Amino acid sequence: MFISKEWLESFVAINQPVNVLAEKITRTGIEVDDIIDYTKDIKNLVVGYVQSKAPHPDADKLSLCQVDIGEEAPVQIVCGAPNVDAGQSVIVATVGGRLPGGIKIKRAKLRGERSEGMICSLQEIGISPNLVPKQFESGIYVFTSEVKPGTDALTALYLNDQVMEFDLTPNRADALSMIGTAYETAALYNVPMKKPETQSELTNKQATNELSINVQNQDKVPYYSARIVKNVKIHPSPEWMQMRLIKAGIRPINNVVDISNYVLLEYGQPLHMFDKDQIGSDQIEVRQAKAEEKMTTLDDQERILKDSDIVITNGNTPIAIAGVMGGDFSEVTENTTNVIIEGAIFDPVSIRHTSRRLNLRSEASSRFEKGIATEFVDEAVDRACYLLQQYASGTVLQDRVAEGDLGQFVTPIEITVEKVNKTIGFELSKEDIEAIFVQLGFETTQEGNTLTVMVPSRRKDITIKEDLIEEIARIYGYDEIPSTLPVFEHVTPGTLNDRQAKTRIVKATLEGAGLSQAINYSLVDKARATDFALQDRSTISLLMPMSEAHATLRQSLIPHLIDDVSYNVARSNHHVALYELGRVFFGNGKDQLPDEVEYLSGILTGDYAVNTWQSKKEAIDFFVAKGVVERIAEILDVQFEYEAGEISGLHPGRTALVKLNNEIVGFVGELHPQTESDYDLKRTYVFELNYDKLMSVSVGYINYQPIPRFPGVSRDIALVINRAMPSAKIVNVIKNNGGDILQNAEVFDVYEGEHVAEDEKSIALRLSYLDTKQTLTDDKVNEVHDRILEALQAEGATIR
Repeated sequence: MFISKEWLESFVAINQPVNVLAEKITRTGIEVDDIIDYTKDIKNLVVGYVQSKAPHPDADKLSLCQVDIGEEAPVQIVCGAPNVDAGQSVIVATVGGRLPGGIKIKRAKLRGERSEGMICSLQEIGISPNLVPKQFESGIYVFTSEVKPGTDALTALYLNDQVMEFDLTPNRADALSMIGTAYETAALYNVPMKKPETQSELTNKQATNELSINVQNQDKVPYYSARIVKNVKIHPSPEWMQMRLIKAGIRPINNVVDISNYVLLEYGQPLHMFDKDQIGSDQIEVRQAKAEEKMTTLDDQERILKDSDIVITNGNTPIAIAGVMGGDFSEVTENTTNVIIEGAIFDPVSIRHTSRRLNLRSEASSRFEKGIATEFVDEAVDRACYLLQQYASGTVLQDRVAEGDLGQFVTPIEITVEKVNKTIGFELSKEDIEAIFVQLGFETTQEGNTLTVMVPSRRKDITIKEDLIEEIARIYGYDEIPSTLPVFEHVTPGTLNDRQAKTRIVKATLEGAGLSQAINYSLVDKARATDFALQDRSTISLLMPMSEAHATLRQSLIPHLIDDVSYNVARSNHHVALYELGRVFFGNGKDQLPDEVEYLSGILTGDYAVNTWQSKKEAIDFFVAKGVVERIAEILDVQFEYEAGEISGLHPGRTALVKLNNEIVGFVGELHPQTESDYDLKRTYVFELNYDKLMSVSVGYINYQPIPRFPGVSRDIALVINRAMPSAKIVNVIKNNGGDILQNAEVFDVYEGEHVAEDEKSIALRLSYLDTKQTLTDDKVNEVHDRILEALQAEGATIR
């Protein structure tokens, strides 16, 4: 929204430089994005009167003009504009003057004839070409009224002005009008605001005798009204109106169209002017469009309508798309004499959908979409009638033809002094608070310490008491909020808690191992919501999902990680290692909140290490993935146990369940070959851990042990055991019987095949013995080693 300081000062006297005004407006919540100064780089620009025009003797397209510029004698100016003529009041840049772009005006000879100045077009003084009235597009600007020669041209053109460009948030639709901005400015400076004249002289004729209105869809059009103005004369609007429109970014057309646009900017109420004689009937009917109904709009485009669009019709044929654009055959032209002025309230959502679908964004639709002030609807129509009477010689008929109800112009909101001061930190009295609301133009009544504030409809952003408190803070001044020191008895140290510190370490460890963090949506498609889930629980689906692919809350992080890897592999990034720390969701039945559990998951595929200088590659396998999980356990100082298991979607022979304190907290394994094939992946390994359960384990203090001074002993054993027996069970038997000198037992070989029965396997283990107090003897080692062998044989193992 462009706000002219000159126009604004016609409503409220502020007497402040524009930069000071802009700073104050910005500090109170409306950002001034830019200030456009129309006087910048311009010097010695006056109004001149062309006394005579003669052809240049040596140039067909040049003219010799004798121009009165308010000095003792007229000056000669050579002009090439095709529309220059005697008897015109024009813009003249005199000798020694300056124009935008660094153009300096000097005495010169053009084809042998002296020229003392330059007759200017609007483009040459800084007006954008797309805003210049069409009759002056390819020539100089000619004043429509008499102006004394020598008058400052910028003042005569209302361009001795600066324009503020507002960067408005959607809630401040009130500032999309000059009057709304004037209310705001008056409140900031605590000065009165003067509204424009709206009272016209009326004829004896009644508008209701010449027009009827029928609204079929009052839920979409709660109010529709019209007034009639007859005998208008079409001609250019006055300079002040044209220039105010130009400064607001609207091109002047003619007086009737310009008045419609002018009132829109003035009140923020979109109007539409119909040529009464071209409508085709004495009836206006407002209804929903018929499916596939067609009409041609003002831009000469045929539009195909839907039944969700609102149209204005003559009882049969659409003459306008409500709130968006009028039809071609009812538009105001040079031959128009009688005008119907429409003022209405349309459903904002319908207008938004229509304008977006038809790609017809206009000044009118942008205001209807945000909701208009009901208090200004009739007033804006009356203002247009007054201006048509004054500047188009129109005759205004009595009364207005209307259907529907404007509703309440104010919304009462109660607020107490205690609530205000407690929320903001001020110590304002009831009188101080009431004075601020009076500044804003809000009527207020008192009852004890409770104020009832009548919020006008122009401020649709104020609906609750907290909005009123914000207004008090804005107007009183954010800078006036008192500074206070914190109460140190209640201040907590700004340190990481235990979980935050552990999480940072876990992330750093995973990233140090070559994994990159992934962040995915918590929503998946319903078919995959329970894939890889460790619990058999109900899912939670959205009532209105943005797509089928994001319809249900996930119960595992793995499906999205598979998508991430598939996306990378499809783009020739074949070596991928990712982890994600996120929440999964388990349903608790109807009308119950779900359980949210934080999981830590990872996925690896391709090569883990590539040494190109040695032509060595290390492909990711099960043990690399398990090693990552082991590293997590190590840094968290917890002990994981592993046992073979089956998870849907994982390889049945290469999957291990992860246990903590005999409770399953996750898994690690290879994706099922069919899953890998579905996503066009090579061997891919995943892990998933219940992070909440890991964080719930209390580790306690770290116990340090001295470095051993005595040498240890290691012995290897080979066993033949049933193929179904897990290796972890053998390791546990060894540890349970190893006494205090067994330091470690690890599997270093497993063999299945020739010379071993089909239902058996051979497993080789290395046992490490160490006595921290004295040197080990063979007798002591043999005693413990024999006890271990006996225990293994009792479990069905055969010593090889």
